[in-house]
Amino acid sequence: MSNHPVIKLNQVSKVYSNGTVALQELNLVIPESQFVSLVGASGCGKSTVLRLIAGLGSVSSGTIDWGITTAQRKLAFVFQDAALMPWATVRENVYLPLKLVGMSPQHSHILVQQALKLVGLEKFVNSYPRELSGGMKMRVSIARALVTQPNILLMDEPFGALDEITRSKLNSDLVDLWLQHRWTVVFVTHNIYEAVYLSHRVLVMGTSPGRVVADINIDVPFPRGEDFRTSSLYNEYCREVSQHLATAMRCGDMVGF
Repeated sequence: MSNHPVIKLNQVSKVYSNGTVALQELNLVIPESQFVSLVGASGCGKSTVLRLIAGLGSVSSGTIDWGITTAQRKLAFVFQDAALMPWATVRENVYLPLKLVGMSPQHSHILVQQALKLVGLEKFVNSYPRELSGGMKMRVSIARALVTQPNILLMDEPFGALDEITRSKLNSDLVDLWLQHRWTVVFVTHNIYEAVYLSHRVLVMGTSPGRVVADINIDVPFPRGEDFRTSSLYNEYCREVSQHLATAMRCGDMVGF
């Protein structure tokens, strides 16, 4: 993994029109190919950080600087809700980002097939969302992000609505995909166990205002499997994150936004 910084948030604050201070003087450096998870209570600004990085909002003060050029920057966003078009097939849903930039179905065919193969859904290209399980729908959503061949992946609690068995399987699949492509990933979750399993770093955020209160390195090499999940070291990391989170919750006003 490179130490070259790709994303740098410098003294970033975000104040909404209603006066809510979502973030205050937040500093964050994310190196190339690092998997970083943001954990914290609702209202701590985790999703706000993602939206600002994605350019879906503007900072109130501070700057977001990039260690790569605009031409090199290829972002993809995976939301909590799969948000698939119910009238469209899996193929058509994955094709959508390419369609929006004017690529024809013929030219996009290989890219769509490759993205679906990455998430194990190449046999479901003609299925409709109503015919898929919750986990499969989320796989389609991930394929729709990957079809653009990003190098930066922003994920806003994509597995939050899934059962634990499906969530665990998708966590393992995501690690396998990261090993293949080495994206720079910023991942939002409420789940401590998920964050520790997936990440190089877990950032614990406090509320009122949103800020990073702990930056924990998960010093365990990839790939990670069941041996790590059942290890005492895994439990120790989860306990450390949990303790920081409990402290942040005690100190915050728990005001959502």
